[in-house]
Amino acid sequence: MISYRTKKIFVLISLLILSILLILLPVFQKVLSAKESPYITTLNEVWQDVNDNFFDPRFNGVDWKSKREEYKNRVKQAQSLEEASVVINQMLSELNTSHTHFYPKLEPAYYQLLGIFNRGSFRKELKKYFPDGKLDYTGIGIFTKDINGKTFISGILDGSPAAKAGLKVGDEVLAVDGKPYQPIQSFVDKAEQKVKISIQRTPDSKSREELSVIPKKLNPETMFLEAMRESIKIIEQNSKKIGYVHIWSYASDRYQQLLVDEISFGKLKDADGLILDLRDGWGGAEPNYLNIFTKQVPVLTQIPRDGIRRTLDYQWRKPVAMVVNNGSRSGKEILAYGFKKYGIGKLIGTKTAGAVVGGSPFLLEDGNLLYLAVVDVLVDGERLEGKGVIPAIEVPFPLEYAQGKDPQFDRAVDALLEQL
Repeated sequence: MISYRTKKIFVLISLLILSILLILLPVFQKVLSAKESPYITTLNEVWQDVNDNFFDPRFNGVDWKSKREEYKNRVKQAQSLEEASVVINQMLSELNTSHTHFYPKLEPAYYQLLGIFNRGSFRKELKKYFPDGKLDYTGIGIFTKDINGKTFISGILDGSPAAKAGLKVGDEVLAVDGKPYQPIQSFVDKAEQKVKISIQRTPDSKSREELSVIPKKLNPETMFLEAMRESIKIIEQNSKKIGYVHIWSYASDRYQQLLVDEISFGKLKDADGLILDLRDGWGGAEPNYLNIFTKQVPVLTQIPRDGIRRTLDYQWRKPVAMVVNNGSRSGKEILAYGFKKYGIGKLIGTKTAGAVVGGSPFLLEDGNLLYLAVVDVLVDGERLEGKGVIPAIEVPFPLEYAQGKDPQFDRAVDALLEQL
């Protein structure tokens, strides 16, 4: 017979084992869940960040609690990060709000946003994933848009490898080195190496070409400023000089300072009219950036010992036109709103994105990024989110197979010449 002492020890051991199993059960469940789908953890983290930080505590009328289980079931089927990203962004789209998107490391926008927000406490967070501080990615400097299952170039950074290779807005991208185009993966480990990019210029398949392009390391903290500087030019027409600058990003006062420098003593100083191109790219502009168009500011003339007069004028007092499209977003839309409302100049193009809230980045445990609307924004008491700004002169721009033609730019030139 088993003694009472032995029975007691057996019971204690059983209780100990049971306690350990109960403690480890959540760990086992987590392991099994991760085994089932490694992307459920990411979805849960995205859901929680939204739950804790989205600017509207009512979640824009969405039953946010129910969405976690609904989309967890969907993300279980994902076989890749690309597929999981689609599901996660479908969940976020339920909120029907801009500045709310999941960006994996497979997208240029991921690195561009890191470059834009690389300051303060967020810079410290980044060191965990980028200990050397380098946020570079290899690319050719294009924006693309998928239309009916085809990929078209919607924007080309000035001075970029794509611009130098002769690629044009409206080109359909077919392949890179014989493989389907991917904005990041197509150029990994190919910096400063020649690659072949297959494009189609018109609806006719006979217009297919293969161009050589040399990708380079793009620094998201400086690339948009470099492109802006490269874009500055003078167009001479009808004996008039039209200045042009494309501001790809306005997410720093460096861009405004470059504009002020150029109109004060740079290439744009002697232009008779000015075109501000705010299409595509990123926002970030402050409303007071429109102050450079205020004429009621004194002009300074300095006369040193040599007697040579030097005029310093940091204001633009001549005709100006602004070009926008549905890729003009956030702070750029605020500028477009003020530009039109206060009659600063002609606003030309197509309606802006209607993306006017304040966003903030959230780095996830796997290093991917959630960009989330954390602040609502009113402009002169009006909410532009979901509405956008309609130009005074609407000019459509059919992107597919545009062959580099730019009807919006052409109309801006004409508008200035009419004024001049």
